[in-house]
Amino acid sequence: MQWLCSLLLLASAASALKFDLVAHTGGENLKKERCIRNFVGSDTLVVVTSTVDGYKGDGMVVNIHVRDAIGNEYGRAKDVAGESRIVFTSHADAAFDVCFENLMVGPNKPAINLRTVELDIDIGADAKDWSAIQATEKLKPVEAELRRIEELTAEVVHEMDYLRQREQRLRDTNESTNNRVKWFGVATTWLLVILWAWQIMYLRAYFRSKHLI
Repeated sequence: MQWLCSLLLLASAASALKFDLVAHTGGENLKKERCIRNFVGSDTLVVVTSTVDGYKGDGMVVNIHVRDAIGNEYGRAKDVAGESRIVFTSHADAAFDVCFENLMVGPNKPAINLRTVELDIDIGADAKDWSAIQATEKLKPVEAELRRIEELTAEVVHEMDYLRQREQRLRDTNESTNNRVKWFGVATTWLLVILWAWQIMYLRAYFRSKHLI
């Protein structure tokens, strides 16, 4: 029971962090992004909430780009100031990146060339608005909490099943590699034996032709 509760707490934890984003002048060779990576399963709701200080027109433009490791794009937001939110449903089991870029625009450089970003990433059951669900479906607080725990448990089961499949694929790959290495070793051994026998026969024939033996 303690192990299951630990997994539930781990699954329900949201990724939250705060960092400074230094501005740059742009250009293809000077493109600098600050990316935060997280993993998500397929068909999972994700809410990316970012709070950027400053204001529009202060000489800096903050752009946000959300994409995964296999090429899917989930959202772009340009010239962000204040709170912004990107909501998407993942298309595959893959890691996704939330990338921030701070561009310096205008002829006059700002006195402080950085923006502070606060980022929250909610995944799965934590990404849902349970207050709205409770009000819409007329659920009691206990019922809403049980629904949330049920979905968290389902996510943990799905994650464990995904890890089991990954482990099985890795084991199959290891067994296939070991089998190939084994047959490669056998073939190499026979090749060396044949080469050794050929060298002995060749040397005996050579010495006989020279009447040395």
